[in-house]
Formats: sequence, structure tokens, C-alpha cells
Amino acid sequence: MNYHDRITLEPGKRGGKPCIRGMRITVYDVLSYLASGMSHEEILNDFPYLTDEDILACLGYAAEREQVTLTTPE
Repeated sequence: MNYHDRITLEPGKRGGKPCIRGMRITVYDVLSYLASGMSHEEILNDFPYLTDEDILACLGYAAEREQVTLTTPE
């Protein structure tokens, strides 16, 4: 999944945190819902403007950030 088309960074929106398609919902919001045990379907029902691809983009973004963190020398 190429998240680059779905995850946006805008300095004036949500403190510059990565958001989904320019909306005010952040990657962190979606990851928090998943971590709390919500399913994809529950998230999509609660936020009908999101798509399954948006959720996958959040996971892809997080995975890439983690990879960068793991490979950056201290």
C-alpha cells in the first residue's frame, strides 16, 4: 500500500500531525482505535468518510516510520 497519496502533512492542521486525505482525523487517531480493539468495520461505521484504504495507509505510514526509527543510528 502506497500511503503517500492518502497521508497529508499540513502545518496549520492538527499541529502538523499526519492526517488522512487532508481531513482532521490523524494517523494517530486511527492507530489508537485499532490498538483499543476496534475492527476496521467498526472504524468505518463510526467514521463513514474513511475507507479501508485509509486505514491501510495509516498502517503503512506507521510501519515505514518504525522502519526508519529502527535503522537510524543512535
